[in-house]
Amino acid sequence: MPEGDTESVELWSVAERLADAAREETLRHFRARNLTVENKSEHFDPVTIADRNAESSMRAILTELRPEDGILGEEFQQKHGVSGLTWVLDPIDGTRGFICGTPTWGVLIALADDDGPLLGLIDQPYVGERFMGGRGRAVLEGPHGSRPLRVSETKTLDDATLFTTFPEVGTIAEAAAFRRVASKVQLTRYGCDCYAYALLAAGQIDLVIEAGLKAYDIQAPIAVIEAAGGIVSDWEGQPAHGGGRVLAAATAELHEAAMELIA
Repeated sequence: MPEGDTESVELWSVAERLADAAREETLRHFRARNLTVENKSEHFDPVTIADRNAESSMRAILTELRPEDGILGEEFQQKHGVSGLTWVLDPIDGTRGFICGTPTWGVLIALADDDGPLLGLIDQPYVGERFMGGRGRAVLEGPHGSRPLRVSETKTLDDATLFTTFPEVGTIAEAAAFRRVASKVQLTRYGCDCYAYALLAAGQIDLVIEAGLKAYDIQAPIAVIEAAGGIVSDWEGQPAHGGGRVLAAATAELHEAAMELIA
């Protein structure tokens, strides 16, 4: 159970109930051979019944348990609340990976106010791992038990492991900025979507740099990484909870070194 006040315990109970519901809906369709995939844009931006059903299930729970809160989700219209709190939902972050059968997609759930996320959860249903941060928690719960989340102590780029989802990383200029950092690190890997942020919070990797994100892509990772001791900002060093270009780092030294190259 999280430390702290009764409200924190209640909010975490709701967040985990949402994650449980999304886990059930997504696993129902994961690696299904008859899964229908729709494209949401002129570029390949896939969506499936699993995305929509998972978000619908979470919204139904919030309507019952937290009717005064707002909801910002990827698949349906935003609901404005009156409590000053908003649940930020990405039912499947990494739908491309989901339809390919890779286990690196995840369910993202955050609770935010106007200043950013208060708590966040990254859930990987197939592997059974749940990364949670904020309001008294910084913990990974999974098939091997529970353990605290803590970022690595890496301070220099030449010792760092860097992740991003797509090698092209946004615009030509943004990709060039990413490559400046990639040229200085020990190891660069691609393709993990939200799971890369979970690995950073768990101390397995050191940097994540991405562009073109939405609020629902990054608010849960921000809460998890910050609770684990890491730093998340945009490429100008400002808060990143609105999305856009994001730099997540294990340490202040590593964040500063990467900022010097991408700014």
